[in-house]
Amino acid sequence: MTDRGHHPVEPWRLRETRLALDDLAQSESLFALSNGHIGLRGNLDEGEPYAIPGTYLNSFYEARPLPYAEAGYGYPESGQTLVDVTNGKLIRLLVDDSPFDVRYGYLTRHERSLDFRTGLLERDVDWTSPAGKRIRVTSRRLVSLTQRAVAAIEYTVEAVDQPARFVIQSELVANEAQPKLSDDPRVAAVLDNPLKPVSHDGGDNGIVLLHRTTHSKQLMAAAMTHEVEAPTRFAMDQDVREDWARTTVICQLQPGEKLRVVKYLSYGWSSLRSETAIRDQVAAGLSSARFSGWDGLVQQQAEFLDDFWDGADVEVQGHPELQQAVRFALFHVLQAGARAERRAIPSKGLTGAGYDGHTFWDTEGFVLPVLTYTMPDAAADALRWRHSTLGLAKERADVLGLKGSAFPWRTIRGQECSGYWPAGTAAFHINADIAEAVMRYHRATGDDQFIEEVGLELLIETARLWTSLGHHDRHGRWHLPGVTGPDEYSAVADDNVFTNLMAARNLRAAAELTARFPSTARTLGVDSEEEASWRDAAAAVYVPYDEELGVHPQSEGFTGYADWDFEAYRDKYPLMLHAPYFQLYRKQVIKQADLVLATYWCGDAFTAEEKARNFEYYERLTVRDSSLSACVQAVMAAEVGHLDLAYDYAYEAALIDLRDLHHNTGDGLHMASLGGAWMALVAGFGGLRDRDGCLSFDPALPQGLTKLCFSIRWQNVRLTVDIDSGSVTYTVRDGDDASITFQHAGEELTVAKGAPVTRELEKRRPLLERPAQPVGRSPRPAFAGEDR
Repeated sequence: MTDRGHHPVEPWRLRETRLALDDLAQSESLFALSNGHIGLRGNLDEGEPYAIPGTYLNSFYEARPLPYAEAGYGYPESGQTLVDVTNGKLIRLLVDDSPFDVRYGYLTRHERSLDFRTGLLERDVDWTSPAGKRIRVTSRRLVSLTQRAVAAIEYTVEAVDQPARFVIQSELVANEAQPKLSDDPRVAAVLDNPLKPVSHDGGDNGIVLLHRTTHSKQLMAAAMTHEVEAPTRFAMDQDVREDWARTTVICQLQPGEKLRVVKYLSYGWSSLRSETAIRDQVAAGLSSARFSGWDGLVQQQAEFLDDFWDGADVEVQGHPELQQAVRFALFHVLQAGARAERRAIPSKGLTGAGYDGHTFWDTEGFVLPVLTYTMPDAAADALRWRHSTLGLAKERADVLGLKGSAFPWRTIRGQECSGYWPAGTAAFHINADIAEAVMRYHRATGDDQFIEEVGLELLIETARLWTSLGHHDRHGRWHLPGVTGPDEYSAVADDNVFTNLMAARNLRAAAELTARFPSTARTLGVDSEEEASWRDAAAAVYVPYDEELGVHPQSEGFTGYADWDFEAYRDKYPLMLHAPYFQLYRKQVIKQADLVLATYWCGDAFTAEEKARNFEYYERLTVRDSSLSACVQAVMAAEVGHLDLAYDYAYEAALIDLRDLHHNTGDGLHMASLGGAWMALVAGFGGLRDRDGCLSFDPALPQGLTKLCFSIRWQNVRLTVDIDSGSVTYTVRDGDDASITFQHAGEELTVAKGAPVTRELEKRRPLLERPAQPVGRSPRPAFAGEDR
């Protein structure tokens, strides 16, 4: 075990050995618990001190106006902001008459641990009050992965050296004050008292508070009940008001005696159901939690995670910190999607309200690949949520004068919430990203029912947008003018290569599955003429190429733009906080992988030599001011032979939050980069690709990694890929007759249960020298120089 500050590097947990008050915002995000429906930031049990209090319900938001200095037709009129709902984490403690507060008295020990195998956040505190009473506090917290509406806390206090009277105050509190921590545009808007009281009730079966939002008209309920164990007599009392409720437990303990309180929480919300229905829902959640009991909830959590890790774990040997980081990443991606159940997966999950709790294209592009290959039902649920918003996307397309659907750049419930149209409305590639996620899920699972119920309609409506947005020129080439690709330092450009190629994939997929499911397609209004138009556009798509430089311009004319003065901005990152977008749009400077992402997702459109030259050219322009970039650069660096560079990028992608590399982890974790950590290892060093329904691998490890082992689910078969420095072994782990056919480095292999196949690995050599990055933007080395 090595040490990283006060977070030791351990393979299966994140542990904090001391409380760093200056880092509270980051630790609250790192130690957040969620199941995709409920999210609890890792605030201290007693609620103070805190950086950002946070309790979230997926898609529970308040609407707010979007102001414009000068409005225009088609501008979105309102935004949506995730609401910090009623806080049920609070358990305050008084020792005699001294409040337990880590800022006072004497703190001998304060340790927290998030265990990825149990899903529990554990806390162990040894504290002496200002009056000299020494106590020990231990707590365990969970958000249930098996009971969607339930969270629970076990809170135990012990008198260590003197008798003491303990008063535990367990609370529900609505409308907590929200601090404004910075002027960073990525930080959420601050809402003032967004929850309006509806009703409150208390009794032997629990306390329930109901609140409603003013503008979005959403109703939510929070409920709590308790179990108490004490070695002697104790008293309980409760007080219930509109915005808060409190259950108080009082007990006198002798040295060595313990008071244990288990707090069960239940949450629910709806925009349609009645107060009675929501109240009954959370009451049922409490009853279910109490029926299971604390030990039962803990066991259910461990069993759920045992099953997940059995098919999703990535084992890394040679870099303990990277091993911990990828399991941390997988755990949080699981938490974001496990029980979202046809709700969005926000870019910060439910770990914070950064970006206002919005969902972007990175859900389909970076999070769903992980879930598709490890927990496919969760990926299907996320895509069913997209389908549920299809009506709104069609309305948006109509406002824009387009056919089909125009999915929002950023949203919570399906309406466009981006007030900046060059980086929002113009980023139409989100349509193709959603279509690609549909096809990826179908290829990996063979789930035809999903295609007939929702997938085909998503493909058709996204394809219709492209045919109304694009056009054929007089030479027959098909163009997409005036769009914004993944790189947000370029906007409203003609023929963005990524967008053009992804649109063509979308069109081909719609045509292919329309032909495969003709009756469903006909009910959706597709005729042979429309299907042919999709094929024609895809076949004629224009892909710009700079013959002189031998690279693909990111968009038409991009390689002719003036160079960016990187030296003048060497200490001013991210650039968007130090330079006007107008200047960024006119120069060769790139926020995140764009053309390089095209070479990854649309790899069959490029030769190996083109990939190498493109990678070399765009490395010197990409500043990685987006957390979506390092993982993509890792994958393509590995493919073109720069394995050491890929290693550095994989390390950066995995450590973005654990090391707060973008200085905004306090607003919530970066779900896309966490998914990208898996991507960098599995698609980068494992060489996983999925093109035209054919699964393939081309593994290669960098110097320093001695082993990489991972599993994926493909067509109801679980395949394990075990790579060392010289060979790879493929093993099928399912039923007796299970087998899978795929390609290894161009060779077709069939692997059956009980008959693993091993292949030697050829040494990968780059076609070009290792490229340089912009000044000051080289990736953090995975190893220090002497180790490498």
